[in-house]
Amino acid sequence: MDPRGRRHGNLGYFSQEAARDNPDSTAVIDLSRTPARTVTYRELERRLDQVASLLTTAGIRPGERLAMCIGNRFEFVEVMFGMMRAGIVPVPLNTRLSGDVISYILSDSGSRGVIVEPATNRFMTGIVEELAIPVRFSLDLQLPGWNAWEPHVTAAEPGFDAVDIDGDHLAFLPYTSGSTGHPKGVPLTHRGQLWWIRTVQRHWPSSANSRALAAMPLYHKNAMAGAVKPMLHAGGSVVILPDFEPERFIRTLSSYGCTRAGGVPAAFSMMLRHRDLIDRLEFPKLESLMVGSAPVTRELAEQIEDAFGVPVSESYGLTEGGPVMLGPPTDGRAIPHGSCGVAWPDGEVRLVGANGVDDPADGELWVRNPGVTPGYYNLPELNGERLVDGWLRTGDLFHRDADGFFYFRGRTDDMFNSGGENIYPKEVENLLLSHPSVVDACVVPVAHSVKGQVPVALVMVTRDASPSPEELRTYCLEYGPPYAHPRRVEIVERIPLNGAGKNDRTAIARMMAKRHGTLGPATA
Repeated sequence: MDPRGRRHGNLGYFSQEAARDNPDSTAVIDLSRTPARTVTYRELERRLDQVASLLTTAGIRPGERLAMCIGNRFEFVEVMFGMMRAGIVPVPLNTRLSGDVISYILSDSGSRGVIVEPATNRFMTGIVEELAIPVRFSLDLQLPGWNAWEPHVTAAEPGFDAVDIDGDHLAFLPYTSGSTGHPKGVPLTHRGQLWWIRTVQRHWPSSANSRALAAMPLYHKNAMAGAVKPMLHAGGSVVILPDFEPERFIRTLSSYGCTRAGGVPAAFSMMLRHRDLIDRLEFPKLESLMVGSAPVTRELAEQIEDAFGVPVSESYGLTEGGPVMLGPPTDGRAIPHGSCGVAWPDGEVRLVGANGVDDPADGELWVRNPGVTPGYYNLPELNGERLVDGWLRTGDLFHRDADGFFYFRGRTDDMFNSGGENIYPKEVENLLLSHPSVVDACVVPVAHSVKGQVPVALVMVTRDASPSPEELRTYCLEYGPPYAHPRRVEIVERIPLNGAGKNDRTAIARMMAKRHGTLGPATA
């Protein structure tokens, strides 16, 4: 195969056409350092080739795994896609993982090398040394037995001959955190990922004038699929914040002339507590905001639109599904608030009821498209459960209305039974969020001596509000089904988040169980 054909089928070259057309345009603005680093497309191309050259020279071969533990900075982008150019498979790590989980992922993936920003995780370097992983690069700190990243990349050969890989070659191997047990490796292919990027550009094109703000972790789909991939494929630019801090996010959105931004619901809930700052600033180029990676209520979407004055849409996707599978209609219809959109034009979706029969309106979402994982890594039993004739069982429950719009109802494993009634936490959270003083809520079950389990809630309220827990319980009793009202409501300054920026439902459930133990008949 000629080099051009090799590049066309390799995700690592997804930005090459944009670089050819506008080499001196800005690709990335990295705000993780002072002064900020601006990277042009010409420099991006050179660095990606240098990363591929360096790692090939270091002895990493096509198909081999190389783990990366890097925060939000330009190096994350160059490492991930530079590896792909060489056919090497990145294993991007959540920087907030525990030592035991990191050790498991490095061993399970068979990673032969690592590229680490030591400051992001205190366990990482010690585990690498304990496992005797042979190829080691360190960002920022010079460690004994490790190679310093920047000098080696700068000295690497700037030209790189594209490797010959099949479309089914693994592009990268992320690990999903999961709520129980070990995280699961999710192989994703070059062909599937490129299909998604090109489908986005065909139906919902970005331009060289587009600029996205990324503050969610780059190892997570929200930032990578919502900002980095579509922007750098289309010739636009990405502004990278090292982490999410509400006031800095708002100021950056304004001062850098971003046209779009995305985040998880919790992030936008925190921003709305700074409405005075939003009202003082101007957002002259802002065109849209995307909220996703967790359920989004109608009330939250309306509050964001009112604050920023631009359309807000809800995104839906999961690692195993490869791409996003629901989105805006191609006929220009507006998406109703509370909906993730309609089925993509080039993918297949279905709703399957608990009885295993297709249902036009309600059920578990099954998806099939070129981006779906070919199978969980080293987990044949799980593959038998979740993958059926190319269909992925997402584990997510949806309602589809008469116009084809999908509405997320919750996870199949989030639902719990309380005295014979099925309770979906998202529905109780939606009810709490309809209260004018509530900006975020997380509902989890705790043990009950009569009903088995009952809901309790952590709630975050607006800065100028002071509703009592009893007031919020009464509100739920008045406007929702009595059996689903939260028996305990705790008002907090912030709701705990996991490494993906979502409400950490597992940690919250443990915390509430410890605080409340088993509730009795008086709380029925």
